[in-house]
Amino acid sequence: MNGSRARDAGQPLLLGVRHHGPGSAKAVRAALEASRPRVVLIEGPPEADPLVPLAAAEDMRPPVALLAHAVDEPGRSAFWPLAAFSPEWVALRWALEHGVPARFIDLPAAHTLAWERDEEDGGGEDMDGGGKDGEDGGMDAGAEQDALDEDVRVDPLGVLADTAGYDDAERWWEDVVEHRGAGKGDALAPFTALEEAMTALRETYGSDGHGRDLIREAHMRLRIRDAQRDFEDGVAVVCGAWHVPALRRRTGVTADRALLKGLPKVKTDVTWVPWTHRRLSRAGGYGAGIDSPGWYAHLFAAPDRPVERWLTKVAGLLRAEDRTVSPGHVIEAVRLAETLAALRGRPLPGLGEATDAVRAVMCEGSDVPLALVHDRLVVGNVLGEVPHTVPAVPLQRDLERTQRRLRLRPEAAERELDLDLREETGAERSRLLHRLRLLGIDWGRPAAARSGTGTFRETWRLRWEPELAVRSAEAGVWGTTVLAAATAKAEADAVAARGLADVTALAEHCLLAALPDALPVVMRVLADRAALDTDVAHLAQALPALVRSLRYGDVRGTGTAALAEVAAGLAERVFVGLPPACAGLDADAAEEMRGHVDAVHGALSLLGDVPAAPDGRLRARWRAVLRTLSARDTVPGVLRGRAVRLLLDEGELAQDEAARFMGLALSPGTPPADAAAWIEGFVGGSGGGLLLVHDERLFGLVDRWLTAVPTEAFTDVLPLLRRTFSAYESGVRRTLGELVRRGPGRRDRTDTAAAGAPGFGPGVDEARADAVLPVLRLLLGPDCDEGTRGERVEVRR
Repeated sequence: MNGSRARDAGQPLLLGVRHHGPGSAKAVRAALEASRPRVVLIEGPPEADPLVPLAAAEDMRPPVALLAHAVDEPGRSAFWPLAAFSPEWVALRWALEHGVPARFIDLPAAHTLAWERDEEDGGGEDMDGGGKDGEDGGMDAGAEQDALDEDVRVDPLGVLADTAGYDDAERWWEDVVEHRGAGKGDALAPFTALEEAMTALRETYGSDGHGRDLIREAHMRLRIRDAQRDFEDGVAVVCGAWHVPALRRRTGVTADRALLKGLPKVKTDVTWVPWTHRRLSRAGGYGAGIDSPGWYAHLFAAPDRPVERWLTKVAGLLRAEDRTVSPGHVIEAVRLAETLAALRGRPLPGLGEATDAVRAVMCEGSDVPLALVHDRLVVGNVLGEVPHTVPAVPLQRDLERTQRRLRLRPEAAERELDLDLREETGAERSRLLHRLRLLGIDWGRPAAARSGTGTFRETWRLRWEPELAVRSAEAGVWGTTVLAAATAKAEADAVAARGLADVTALAEHCLLAALPDALPVVMRVLADRAALDTDVAHLAQALPALVRSLRYGDVRGTGTAALAEVAAGLAERVFVGLPPACAGLDADAAEEMRGHVDAVHGALSLLGDVPAAPDGRLRARWRAVLRTLSARDTVPGVLRGRAVRLLLDEGELAQDEAARFMGLALSPGTPPADAAAWIEGFVGGSGGGLLLVHDERLFGLVDRWLTAVPTEAFTDVLPLLRRTFSAYESGVRRTLGELVRRGPGRRDRTDTAAAGAPGFGPGVDEARADAVLPVLRLLLGPDCDEGTRGERVEVRR
């Protein structure tokens, strides 16, 4: 039965589509123009019917999505994404442009979310079977995705492609639909052919053993009957092609209502939210999406010659990245794509042929620039927009106002943002991003600053993902503004925190986010936990975050007197408990404790920048603890070596004394494994290699010990030594290798006054010294010639 005869017989016009298919979208537009229905029914949640008029707003730009979430549990949600090339979006816009009512007819989201809540695994299936976690709605899956995962259900397009002799369903769809040309000839012919194919599949597979499709289709039939009573034979239905045979089948109203009886239900809210092309793609982790949304958008928008226009667009992108791509490259790429299509028996070049042509002609066989083309064009960073009049929770409205005030526009592409905290705008942006992170809205993630490590600068990487709309709705339970919600969330997290380190980290976040009302609660919990916790490792983990909080508070002008008192008390307890806690540890525990020692040392070094901290007393006490660790035999070698190294770096230990400690640790009576651990603690980490390069006595001690290690013990200590020395920079390793080749202590010592540093020859190379004089003249100006003689002397020095 073709679509024309179905309408003549009083039946609805059923337009089976592939969701997010540009060919289906063009065919739907042609069919609606030809049939001129009086009402358009679309697969989607009926709760969204009041939102239909917003699709015609000037500031509504796809890709967008319908978001439904449970009122009492905003985190439980589902999306129905729509791109400009989605057949449902085309049908919706056609209805609005022609003054025709548009309705959604799928199973209500209230039932879908309730089903998801009741599932034991918490995964939830989307309304067209495409994804997980309730994120994938009815419109986000293609006709082949109208089923669940392939392990459970049939893939309709895969079966049809395999029947036609194709090994790729995407390529088959392009050949038979995208390259066919919509609107030519009978506008309803493609829907008739697709319905016949799906009818054959349904006859073979039925509902594939999954009852949810039967329930959804029963609800759709009831809504279609309601529309037929209101509009008689002027009803057009746009739905996944998989459902068309079931909607065509005549069933009783009583039977359909029986299937819907007793379904679980939750109260839901529905709104429009921005979506992205990246989230439409499988490459972006969206399991119910499509491979190439950017390519599909191009196919839908291109008026003619899509391959030529696509390759021209690729050439523009590569030229913008400073690659040499000429018009001749484009011409040759077009010819190659057409030749490949002919060789492969395809009616027109598709994305595969275009990609192969780009790789061969424009990228010279390299996949590196091709990856850029895939990311920027094949997938794309398009971010949709929705009107400000769409329903939203108060917190989301406050966030949008703050974004506009601070000129922080959400973007789908990742970008880097450098903030100067001394400027008011930079400080406010920083506070907003830190508050959002406290609320679980990870719009921005901190990154290493390129301009240095000072506390007056921050670097963030920003990327807006559609799921953040759900996080905003979920965070609305904490307050109506970002500040109020972050304050309430911080207080609740402090009370619920399990470990001391969690509370100190939270105190740091409160200072970074400027939450003065939450800080007293956090500090009270912190003081209570610190007084009760006796584990030195926990105390050592907590101290660095607390000291960072002091430093940030000082930079941002926040009162931190209470933090200083808690930090001092915490440090004193670490000093008392650390020596006994370091005794008798095995290798793994000793390595973990070494990290704690480094963290405490770094934290106490930062305290020197904080006026409120009792610097002198704490630093002196810490040095005494390090001396105790360095001299106690019951302490593992890695900790003793680390303590000596820290004292040496601080200038509290002379090099002669450090050499004495090393000599004792590497004496013949020390087991090789313990000696290797001491070496790792002493020279491991930053600067350890340079220490050996510039102190030949220490280098000689290590060299002599290593050559004296017995053969049977060498294989035991080799992994530890390899881990230590492989962490050095290549230049340091190369210099150490030269010293080993030459041998320590073998340079000419006859002229000690002229002897240079290890690895350097004695005396001065006058020719090399004179070579810098022209540069000095350029730097100092022409008047410096009179002092050339003095300059030469200084250079030689």
